[in-house]
Amino acid sequence: MATKTKINFQKAFEELESITEWFEKGEVDLDEGLKKFERGLELAGTCKEKLSEFENKVKEIKAKYETDI
Repeated sequence: MATKTKINFQKAFEELESITEWFEKGEVDLDEGLKKFERGLELAGTCKEKLSEFENKVKEIKAKYETDI
């Protein structure tokens, strides 16, 4: 699997959308499709990880202010 590089959520999501559009066009290049599939899985994992981080941060913020009230 490719090495994870730091990429923000917006960029990862945009690239994932681009890959999805490529597949929806029905391209037939198997080698390119395999590369895009692997990259798509990597990006999906990155997005999932980022969303989890954001969710945890929101919970922390909410907990902080709920105890202050």
